[in-house]
Amino acid sequence: MKKNVIISLADSNYFELLNELVDSIKSFQESENTAICIMDAGLTSNQKSILAKKVDEIKPADWDIEVSNFKVKGREWLKSQVSRAFLPKYFPNYEKYLWIDADAWVNSWEAIELYFKGCENDKLSIATSADRAYGRVLRAEWFFGSFARIKSQNYKHAKSSGFSEKIARQVALKPHLNIGVFALEANASHWSVWQKNLKIALKAGKIWGSEQIAMNITIYCDGLSAEILPAYCNWTHISGLKYDKIQDTLVEPYLPNHKIGIVHFAGKNNDQIRNDKNFISKIETIDGDVIDKKLRFNN
Repeated sequence: MKKNVIISLADSNYFELLNELVDSIKSFQESENTAICIMDAGLTSNQKSILAKKVDEIKPADWDIEVSNFKVKGREWLKSQVSRAFLPKYFPNYEKYLWIDADAWVNSWEAIELYFKGCENDKLSIATSADRAYGRVLRAEWFFGSFARIKSQNYKHAKSSGFSEKIARQVALKPHLNIGVFALEANASHWSVWQKNLKIALKAGKIWGSEQIAMNITIYCDGLSAEILPAYCNWTHISGLKYDKIQDTLVEPYLPNHKIGIVHFAGKNNDQIRNDKNFISKIETIDGDVIDKKLRFNN
């Protein structure tokens, strides 16, 4: 019986990305000891047939917290914002659960090991959206010369999701935890607290991003423990990547140019790459050249 599981979710539109994620996981020999499970939010029968040959189990995703049809508007893939807070319900009998968004792929197994190691002893294992290579993490609206109104993703989402001003301020200046990749043990305290906060967010705010602000509040306000991993474990700043010709791999842009663990095409800036697997990116090498390179996983 495999003890650890990697889980993702997709609809038919994200099938290619999901399939590439699965292939990237299975490209590592170490994956033989790790289960792969898929949550179906609108995959076709043919797509599920392809995946079934590669993964351990596929189950339909539910609306585990009731959400109005007005907010859903037929977008069943939004179940990913809800169902990831209930992973042990879908796939019981595992000890550790690692969620990876479908628009990501694994470049180094070291990151997988760090996520599973980091979630031990009742901790959330996660990376943040702040890194030396990412640039600005807050925005400021300047007025009257030297005065500024600080704008942060955490504050904005907390307020729009119905949380109090006190809670919104508590999370406002904290590094934003990126729930696109995270790991928790089956018996972690976080599940129930996350679900509690998610119910509040879904009732008052939008579905998109609800699970992320709910987890940020779980850590920063409810005080549950987290192991913050390096950004290379969930790299979202795609334009800032560099390429190491000698190692033939994607790396951080600054010394020591650590190998990227998980490449994550999150955000509108990466729409072209998500929509076109053959999209060519200009990428700088660590020795100063600029090369043309496809950044989607290629088996």
